[in-house]
Amino acid sequence: MLLKRFFSFALVMATATILCAAQMPDSVITGAEQLNVYLPKLRNQKVAVVANQTSIVGNEHLIDVLLHASIDVKKIMTPEHGFRGVAEAGEEVASSVDKKTGLPVISLYGDHKKPTADDLSGIDVVVFDLQDVGVRFYTYSSTLQYVMEACAEQRKKLILLDRPNPNGYYVDGPVLEPAYKSFVGMNPIPVVYGLTLGEYAQMLNGEGWLKDKMQCNIEIIPVKGYTHSTLYQLPVKPSPNLPNMTAVYLYPSLCFFEGTIVSIGRGTDYPFQIVGYPGFTEGPFEFTPHKNPEMKLAPLYENQKCHGFDLRDFGNYYIPVSKKLYLFWLKNIYDNYTQKDKFFNSYFDKLAGTDKLRKQIIEGLNEDQIRQSWKKDLDAYKTIRKKYLLYPDFE
Repeated sequence: MLLKRFFSFALVMATATILCAAQMPDSVITGAEQLNVYLPKLRNQKVAVVANQTSIVGNEHLIDVLLHASIDVKKIMTPEHGFRGVAEAGEEVASSVDKKTGLPVISLYGDHKKPTADDLSGIDVVVFDLQDVGVRFYTYSSTLQYVMEACAEQRKKLILLDRPNPNGYYVDGPVLEPAYKSFVGMNPIPVVYGLTLGEYAQMLNGEGWLKDKMQCNIEIIPVKGYTHSTLYQLPVKPSPNLPNMTAVYLYPSLCFFEGTIVSIGRGTDYPFQIVGYPGFTEGPFEFTPHKNPEMKLAPLYENQKCHGFDLRDFGNYYIPVSKKLYLFWLKNIYDNYTQKDKFFNSYFDKLAGTDKLRKQIIEGLNEDQIRQSWKKDLDAYKTIRKKYLLYPDFE
């Protein structure tokens, strides 16, 4: 049944190929590439930069560009996955020194998610430049919130160099409930929230979502040539397990499996592009997760043969044109799992931002019924969202 349903999308996928190609941008200029706009604002200032491997200007790293321009960079701060973007999800990232520049690198992960007064001591302005993927449980937006709060508390200006959202062409998923607030979801927004980090920063200020309703003194350098209909191709992978656009498009739908017994391909060449587990009888695709030399954390089902589905074509062609989360795999793999009381783990509700999705799947609600339960909160969020858009919206 699962396989038959999968291949029924072949015609849709072929159509989507044409549509995707037609929507690709001719020219997008990120905030970081607009040196003439923000370099004058950094002259004679002591600067801290929130950056990682995605913080590029053409073929150069932002840090190198700033130093070549004689900007007085004092510190680098970096989010989950580290400054070079090689740390696994959940892996502890220690503060260190960047070997190339000799600058101190302060990790904003683990027990030190928010810059301290000491971190910002002697700093005049903070520059923030990270490539987000527009999904609530991707933690760069949470790092942004903590940086904004720290800058507000310490009265430091923040300059955000905006970048396109590769999943910014739709809004979907359950809206987070306050009881499920965590680092993978801090505010009442849906799983796919349809904003760039610049737009989201405006929402954080405008909705009073920073601690004690503080206001951050922030200046956003907008992207040129971007709209929310743009299917932007990331030039650098944003984290180790999102190696390509296929994974980026599938990530909003497949990350829910991190809260289950199902592997999403960590430890293979196709993370967030395949799903399965040992003994799954309906899965025609086989894969065996291995701990590669770059991994410090063992993947789920290490060295065990898994059966499941290869979703690469589905992610490339159907997801971009469908403009929605896809729950079919989650529901049907659960339905085919015999030990249902062991299918979900405690992380699932944090990812979903609610316990309702888990309960709806257990109760056997169909996808239309689940989607209908999101509608009221999604409609309210979409109204709020429109106040903070910097770019033309999708239709």
